[in-house]
Amino acid sequence: MNESRRPAHAAAPRQNPTEGPSVERFGARRARLATAARRASAVALAAVLAFALTGIAGCGGSGGGTASGDTGASASGSTSGPAFERPSLATSPFNADAATADHDSLIDVSNASLGYVSASAQNASRLKLLITKDGEQRNYDLPGDGTPIAAPLTFGDGTYDVQVMQNTSGNSYVPINSVSIDVALDSEFEPFLRPNVYCDYDANSVCVAKANELSADAQNEGDVLRNIYTWISQNITYDTAKAERLADATGYVPSPDATMAEGSGICFDYVSLGAAMLRSQGIPTKIITGYVSPDNIYHAWNLVYLDGSWKSVQVSVEANTWTRIDLTFAAAGASEKYVGDAKEYTDRYTY
Repeated sequence: MNESRRPAHAAAPRQNPTEGPSVERFGARRARLATAARRASAVALAAVLAFALTGIAGCGGSGGGTASGDTGASASGSTSGPAFERPSLATSPFNADAATADHDSLIDVSNASLGYVSASAQNASRLKLLITKDGEQRNYDLPGDGTPIAAPLTFGDGTYDVQVMQNTSGNSYVPINSVSIDVALDSEFEPFLRPNVYCDYDANSVCVAKANELSADAQNEGDVLRNIYTWISQNITYDTAKAERLADATGYVPSPDATMAEGSGICFDYVSLGAAMLRSQGIPTKIITGYVSPDNIYHAWNLVYLDGSWKSVQVSVEANTWTRIDLTFAAAGASEKYVGDAKEYTDRYTY
């Protein structure tokens, strides 16, 4: 079997003891698809770190418009695939009892096999959650009020260092809590089936309720994607003023429910909402940030993995492969060359 192929819906479910049946379609069936564990030595970190920009704010000077483009074609087209069955909602709980405590901070790695770690802290200084594997790093702003965040493990299997970092001055940070863990994901899809800090939702979220509504009559996953894609592109307008306001900002964190309430957003808002709605329906969805040519716009888009397909004038999503979906350009009525042409996009970060 091709390692990237998702198994059919009919395979036997597996219940996760910590989450109930939330991974029933993605446990036993996708577990056999996980990549072989790659063990590596943890990379030693300097005591003082200068953090690079990881969050994005505006989508570049020309990354939008309004949702006045013709999205009618995207609502049509043909879909295929096994009968759709909505799984129980996969979540990202924080387990304080299992966490490693140090300097009023907690690091919970008890759910690493499900594709995420989480942390919380009580601290007046600026904090970061730093995740390192084989020299690659991702950092996330960590609230100092005790609110936990979940961060995805997007580097695959292997040895991860997870650290809470405290700001000392400027861009300099020191570790105040550290955990090293060998990760073997239950499946390669796990990090992209549940909420994280850039895609935060739960069973009570408005975006989940809307996604459930949009998938109610879906015959297959292609229908689910088509319905959600079309709804977002027709109901969320691009907020040019917000993009300009946040153009030079760092640390912006989108909220799917806030985007729905406001009815507008920037590229990061589009991909966060799209990921939340699709993940809540059991469709693996990545959040990607990077650059779009020819203007080298710093932008964000989604990659989806369907157990089925959807083909229309604007979009062609094949079965069992990661396919890019650019909701921002779809909503803005942008040139079709930006939807489905991999030559125009350069991936940088995955969440």
